[in-house]
Amino acid sequence: MENISNIEKRLWSSADTLRANSNFASNEYFMPVMGLIFLRHAYSRFLKVRYEIIPNLPSRGGVVRELTKEDFSRRGSIYLRPEAQFDTLVGLPDGESAATALITAMESIEADYETLKGLLPKQEYAELDDDVLRQVLRIFNDPALQKADGDVFGRIYEYFLTQFADQKAHDNGEFFTPVSIVETIVNVIEPTRGKVIDPACGSGGMFVQSAHFVEAMKANPNEVLTFYGMEKNPTTIRLAKMNLAVHGLDGDIEKAISYYEDPHQDQGPFDYVMANPPFNVDEIDAEKMKDDKRLSFGLPGVNKAGKVSNGNYVWMSFFHSYLSSRGRAGIVMSSQTSSAGGKEADVRQALVKTGDVDIMIAIRGNFFYTRTVPCELWFFDKAKPEHLHDKVLMIDARHVFRKVTRKVYDFSPEQMRNLTAITWLYRGQSERFTALVQDYLETARTEAARADFTGLRDAVDEAVAFFVHHLGAEAPTEAAQRLHADCDAFASAAVNLVAPPAEIVALNDRLTVMQPLGDKAKALIKEIDVLTKLLQKAQDALVAKGEKLIEAQANEAATKRVTIEMRKIASEGKKLLAAMVEARVALTGDPAAQLTVTGSLKRFRYFESQAHWLLSRFPEGVLCDVQGLVKLVDHNELAKNDYSLTPGRYVGVAPEVEDDEFDFEETLREIHLELDGLNSEAAELAEVIAKNFEELL
Repeated sequence: MENISNIEKRLWSSADTLRANSNFASNEYFMPVMGLIFLRHAYSRFLKVRYEIIPNLPSRGGVVRELTKEDFSRRGSIYLRPEAQFDTLVGLPDGESAATALITAMESIEADYETLKGLLPKQEYAELDDDVLRQVLRIFNDPALQKADGDVFGRIYEYFLTQFADQKAHDNGEFFTPVSIVETIVNVIEPTRGKVIDPACGSGGMFVQSAHFVEAMKANPNEVLTFYGMEKNPTTIRLAKMNLAVHGLDGDIEKAISYYEDPHQDQGPFDYVMANPPFNVDEIDAEKMKDDKRLSFGLPGVNKAGKVSNGNYVWMSFFHSYLSSRGRAGIVMSSQTSSAGGKEADVRQALVKTGDVDIMIAIRGNFFYTRTVPCELWFFDKAKPEHLHDKVLMIDARHVFRKVTRKVYDFSPEQMRNLTAITWLYRGQSERFTALVQDYLETARTEAARADFTGLRDAVDEAVAFFVHHLGAEAPTEAAQRLHADCDAFASAAVNLVAPPAEIVALNDRLTVMQPLGDKAKALIKEIDVLTKLLQKAQDALVAKGEKLIEAQANEAATKRVTIEMRKIASEGKKLLAAMVEARVALTGDPAAQLTVTGSLKRFRYFESQAHWLLSRFPEGVLCDVQGLVKLVDHNELAKNDYSLTPGRYVGVAPEVEDDEFDFEETLREIHLELDGLNSEAAELAEVIAKNFEELL
């Protein structure tokens, strides 16, 4: 969906008016807002699935069977009675209470889904202004959102979770693990069939991303995965169950303090463990845990007060104990854990000696919305092949990231795929690595062929001819001619690109052929931008020329005539310049893709660079040590380093590479993000200061 980020911000702004028009604090209006997003997301999925189901419904005597809850459950969607459907709520007659209608809608859903009984927000709506509530319902029924599919609303749902995490509206944001981290965990452990447990499940993101992974394989998550969760906070449990339900997922989430309780012990062992537990907890009662069977490596350090000094290795012991003999685990943990000393080091050594510690990935700071500290992803695998039993794969991904805002970083989809590809090589799955490189090169080839310059060149010719006529030598003729020649050269080279083969040696050769074309694309992008600016200068020169002619007229009538004529000429110049800019961003025959000429060139270079990133590090399509990125470390080397599991200790420092790809546009974007963030913080600070002054007066 086009401009989704703008829509997300608009929805957030409108929902925030609920707080302004109620007595709710941030942590109190959290649930009613998420309830509205839940309803809208559920309705989006409901509509999509309903249209798929209806043509295939059986009929008897010309009467088609009615839709049932089971029809929707089989397709990963929630069933909604008429009173819970969003168009019913938006179309309420005057005089009817929106709050009452919302409460009725939530009650009808709870009646159909036992797992949601008593969990959906209801009475909170009675505290909200009815007119404002109707206004927000209408905004959430935006025509663009009516056509949006579940994936789009999934992103909006995650955006709202992100916003609440960012403003620490609930439990300091600990209920939400950034999507790119969760996806990375899921991609590495590959949950395809069996039982999944998250003993610190927050809003259930690990379960949802696991389901997406299964859906990508054209399977039904509810048929191949069973989800079990534990969470201590009742509000977070509500959120997690809503999150599962809106994605059509079943799960058993229990209220529990995981240190002392194990409500799913009779369901184990588990095939997958995924978790982002609270870091560095130091008030765990050792006496309550001393006989816990999950602590097979013993308790880490206990202080004089009888408290566990740091709970990180309590979690690690739990996660390892939950796993079946074929189980895999992926855990987010504080970066200081991997080299902690004392009793924690003893537990780590025992863990390593099991042979089940599989992969360690270091991630830089600022990936979380409420924490700036770096973290590490730990992976266990109890079914490692014998030749890897005494080895651990160390990946230092601290230099792999993209900047989302001034404060927040994440992985791009391709960065996640590239990191996952390293784990494929580690597991001997070279064919998957080769297929990924092949996909990158084929995508790059497609983008190169898609760059249609016809509209751009026609618009340039028309604009240049116009300015030549009116300005003579001041028109950017040479730049236009150079652009023509370079467009022809790129198009000719792009036509000669052939589909990349599936052999690693041939892929290296194909990349070598593509790289010069990448340089041509880079030059073309700059030329198009330069020519746009030159034409803008020509337009300014034309206006200045007209102003001088007008000033030179001796009488009022002549001045008026020249003014009208020059305004027409200037207007025509603006139209031609606009046409050139429009041609630069014109569609290239694929309306759904909304592609631009410069966009195709940039995407060509982007995917070619992704193939280069992989092949320059693993040219033979097999795992090898890469300075500053990856190293396969055996237990002997770990023992020499106090069994430290910190990747940076082993992979070394990446060699400095001269940056000939410096992107001024991206740098300016980052500066803008920085400025925007500082302005927002300044506005918030001014508001706080003003409020403090009011309280003093």
